[in-house]
Amino acid sequence: MRGEAGLRADMCALGILFAEHDHDAVFTVAESDAVHAAMPGAHTKNLFLKDKGGAFWLISVPSDARVDLKRLPAAIGCKHVSFGKAEDMARLLGITPGSVTPLAAINAVPGSITVVLDAPLADADLVNVHPLRNTATLALAGGAILDLLRHWGHDPVVAPIPVQDNP
Repeated sequence: MRGEAGLRADMCALGILFAEHDHDAVFTVAESDAVHAAMPGAHTKNLFLKDKGGAFWLISVPSDARVDLKRLPAAIGCKHVSFGKAEDMARLLGITPGSVTPLAAINAVPGSITVVLDAPLADADLVNVHPLRNTATLALAGGAILDLLRHWGHDPVVAPIPVQDNP
């Protein structure tokens, strides 16, 4: 596990610009809304999932998205998904619930998890994500997240993630 020090070293080595915001711990999107209100850019919701075949997925979408879990598998190329267990998250990504971020892929063996960015996040100038802990937020370009994932040996998927219609 390379952790946050490895993350910072890789961002520096790749010349990735970012802004950092320290804040109180947040565990849900609702809790983070007040903290993130003053931070420009897209904010994320991250889902740690496991498909019927046993493969793990980390899906990043805009924080206000209500992902349609029934239509999601067709969009990302798998069959039925369910939420992954905290033990698997800790083992694969070295993080705990509340700290889920695509940047946790730094700790994952390539091929052990597929990271998916919703297409608008991949194209965004600023995306706000946790740096492996829920007491800070990093703002960086969506393309920089993809660069980091590839640098760590992952093959990220960029896809339009299906959302539920508003009731």
